[in-house]
Amino acid sequence: MNLVQLHYTCAPTGPDGSGFRFTAVSPGAPVSLLREAEQLIGYEPPRGAPDRPTGEQPALFPEALSLSVLSDGSRLLARSVYTGADHDGRRGNFHTHAVHLPQPADSGPAKGALPITSWGSAQWASDTPPGGPPAPLERVPPPGRHDAAGLAEFVAARGPWLAGFFADVRRLAEDPTAPRVVLVERDSTAVARWIMLACSVLPHQRGQWLTFTTYTRRPLLARQRIIGVLPEDAAGLGGQDHRYRLYDATRALGTDAEPGVGADTGTGSGDVWADTAARVWSVGRQALLAEVRRLPPGRPYDPGPLAALALAAGITLDSAGRAAAAEWAAEHRAALDEGRLHALTEALARPVGGRSPAGTAARGPLPAAPDAWGRPAAYESWVASALTEAVRGAGPQPPVGALGAATRGRLAAELGPELRAALADPEREPGERAGLLRVAAAIGVDATELVPEVARGLALALLAEPERAYGEGARAALTELPSLRHLLLDRLNAFAVGDPAAGVRVFARTGLRLRAADPVRYLHMCAAAPEVLASTPDRVAALSTLVERSGSTVHADPLVLRTAMRLVWDGEPPSAAEATLLLSTTGAEPHVEAGTWGTLVQAAVRAPAEDAAAAELAPKLLEHFRAELPEPLRPSLLMLELARNLRAGTVGPGWVRTALTLRSLDPEPGPRDHAYAAVSVRLLGEERTEGELRALIESDDVELLAAYRRLARDPAVVDRLRRSPRRLADCFVAWSSQPQAGPVWQEARTDLLDRVLRPVVRGLAPAESTAVEEELNRLGGRWAEEFRAWRRPGAFDRLRDRLKPSSRRRRPSPGSTGRVPSPPPDAPARHDDRVDGTAGGEPA
Repeated sequence: MNLVQLHYTCAPTGPDGSGFRFTAVSPGAPVSLLREAEQLIGYEPPRGAPDRPTGEQPALFPEALSLSVLSDGSRLLARSVYTGADHDGRRGNFHTHAVHLPQPADSGPAKGALPITSWGSAQWASDTPPGGPPAPLERVPPPGRHDAAGLAEFVAARGPWLAGFFADVRRLAEDPTAPRVVLVERDSTAVARWIMLACSVLPHQRGQWLTFTTYTRRPLLARQRIIGVLPEDAAGLGGQDHRYRLYDATRALGTDAEPGVGADTGTGSGDVWADTAARVWSVGRQALLAEVRRLPPGRPYDPGPLAALALAAGITLDSAGRAAAAEWAAEHRAALDEGRLHALTEALARPVGGRSPAGTAARGPLPAAPDAWGRPAAYESWVASALTEAVRGAGPQPPVGALGAATRGRLAAELGPELRAALADPEREPGERAGLLRVAAAIGVDATELVPEVARGLALALLAEPERAYGEGARAALTELPSLRHLLLDRLNAFAVGDPAAGVRVFARTGLRLRAADPVRYLHMCAAAPEVLASTPDRVAALSTLVERSGSTVHADPLVLRTAMRLVWDGEPPSAAEATLLLSTTGAEPHVEAGTWGTLVQAAVRAPAEDAAAAELAPKLLEHFRAELPEPLRPSLLMLELARNLRAGTVGPGWVRTALTLRSLDPEPGPRDHAYAAVSVRLLGEERTEGELRALIESDDVELLAAYRRLARDPAVVDRLRRSPRRLADCFVAWSSQPQAGPVWQEARTDLLDRVLRPVVRGLAPAESTAVEEELNRLGGRWAEEFRAWRRPGAFDRLRDRLKPSSRRRRPSPGSTGRVPSPPPDAPARHDDRVDGTAGGEPA
């Protein structure tokens, strides 16, 4: 390589001028390089620096070694030192010696030394060399004397920061927008050591790209990713974690912030790779960081390979590091030689921190197939230790593996009583107890009589919290122990009848699956429900499909019907039409046996008032479930039946009073509205219903009269009034009748005459009005005369005043109720009645 050298300082007056300038440059350096480099190599001495340092003073000033990336992708490695006063006696002079480095290769093996290794090199000059332009260098300046003891002392002093620092360095390498790292030290040599540590944990290629400066007076203007500053220049950088990660080694680290890289304190950086790298450096085994890059899978920050090498080397790791090592080694066992594999196995087998739960957890999980690891003595010790801790509740369920007969016998003798007690302990998690059954089977401890209770507890736990209960121990136990699986499914099947939705959740949220031969009919429906309901829009057809999946019939097992209905309608009643179809499909007897007849009744009772299917369903329910129906529900069904008969025209006289009688028995609102709507349709129909209208008027029933008024406003009814003189005449007579009735009718008839009938009459042609009067003449009395008077402007108010009870000529006798009895429907009309609008004519 030909690495161009640059020297920059404040020079005396000469052919190239005076002041700061390049005083020596290797041949061939482009002008663009000089212009860009000049913006990067400035140096400001620390505050209070003497103008003319003497003796040893120059060595005490911070040294700025920096690596910067230039616009063309090449790099500039520069070293700047303070030289005191310049040639004119002014203070602030410095000298920079820089080397231009090419862009690192993007692929292939990385070549060349890391730039930070040039720290302390004797090849750096502190003055412009004599003899003209310097020749290009062949390589990065070689490092100075390696101070192993000083580096070890430095690492020990900065131990609490290492894990967090490595995590931040990793982010710098992975994310161009990551916060920059600011290192606060009183000595720039310490900053250089920080940077050496950073480059040591990064892949070589990343280390060549990592920009840095060991010293700057203005960190906010620095372009590098790692920045070294003196304590007095760090003000204002704290509290900006989104921009800067500050490591101030000049201040005491509070005990509440100590990450702890020695013991398993659980207070590390949260980055397993960074925590492991910190532990490796703390014990002086940093060579492992270079060795780990030759191991698969080749991802630079995968914690598994580094953790495995560290454990095999005897380095203590926390639980996360041990887990990473075990998981990686289980997949890449061939990457380790026999000696390292054996050492790793024994390290994982050793408890950490004694036999406390925390210490056992720190040991980390055991990988699958431990008998494929290392030597039998190592993995048997490993598994035996893990089994012991699992029985005592201090560790997870381990993979049992192929234990030797002697080890199984020893464990059975040592753990038998404790194991049986743990299986019977209701405080242990159900999934844990299921896993202990597997341990008992593996080491030969008989726990047959405890299996039913363990199965019941696990079934309840699966129904309540499927994901939590179906852990690794439960899964393995159900796979290896057929008796436990059989009892568990039997218990789940029994519970699913009462709560099939919980059964659906078990299969949706766990890996538990049924076999076709499993005799659990209700569970088969639960397992199939999501697919069937998603693919079958017809819910009655979906119910039939679920019944088929059960392997039974609703007649052989009525509980199949109940379970299927709960799965399809999720506790809500079906629609009235669905209930009708379901009843005709299954018959009534299965519903009586399964107790689902009440759901069918609710389908009718809760149906909207406009749902005609509810009225068709009600008679069937009254017929099939007469013995089962409680009295409070019977009036609701009878009202629905009345509505059906009214629409069919099969009801006899007195149906208004029948509806009012049923209303007094407090039916549900839906059936009441349904029946009232049907009553209103008949009252406003073509048929004249004198007695029924009188019953309506005298009822004083707010809901019934409201339904009647609503229907009278219906566009179809209003249109019929316009087209039928006979119908209009009937309504005029009806709505002008019974002025002595209660206030509810008074309000209703006033509203009907004023807001329904009057707009229609105003729109009639003369011939149509004449036709209405002819119909009124046929009704007899003075109705035609009253109609003509009512039509005149202002006549309605006069007529309404006349029709008020207070304007009647006949007064109630003393002691009477003040209400004049209405004549019977068949009484002859009298003159006084007609004048007052109470003729027993032909009400609508």
